[in-house]
Amino acid sequence: MHKDVIATPAAPAAIGPYSQAIKTGLVVFLSGQIGLDPATMELVSDDFEAQVRQAFANLDAVARAAGGTLADAVKFSLFLTDLAQFSHVNRIMAELVPAPYPARSTIGVASLPRGARFEVEAILVVS
Repeated sequence: MHKDVIATPAAPAAIGPYSQAIKTGLVVFLSGQIGLDPATMELVSDDFEAQVRQAFANLDAVARAAGGTLADAVKFSLFLTDLAQFSHVNRIMAELVPAPYPARSTIGVASLPRGARFEVEAILVVS
C-alpha cells in the first residue's frame, strides 16, 4: 500500500512522531487538531469556541493540502474536556461543515495536549 504524507504550514506542525495526514488512494486520515495558531504554536485563546473554530480551521487547512475540504469528511472524532460544551460544537460544526453531515463520535476526555479543551480528527474521501 502506498501512503502519501500530507503536510502544510497553514496548520500547526506535528508536535510528535506523526504526520498531519496520510493519504492512501482516495482516503485521507487527518490527525487530530487542537486550537493552535500555526504561526505561534500557541492556543489561540482560553475561550472554548475560539479553540473549536481554530481546530476546524487547522483541520480544513490539512484537508485542502490533501486535495479536499471538510465537505469530503465521512467521519469526525471529537474530543472535549467538558461535554457540557457539546452544544457549542454542534452549532459551530453546522456552520462550517455542509450537509450531508459525516458520521461522528464524541468522546469526553480528562485532558488534551497543550491544555486544549477541544480536538477534532477526520477521515476524508477525495476524488
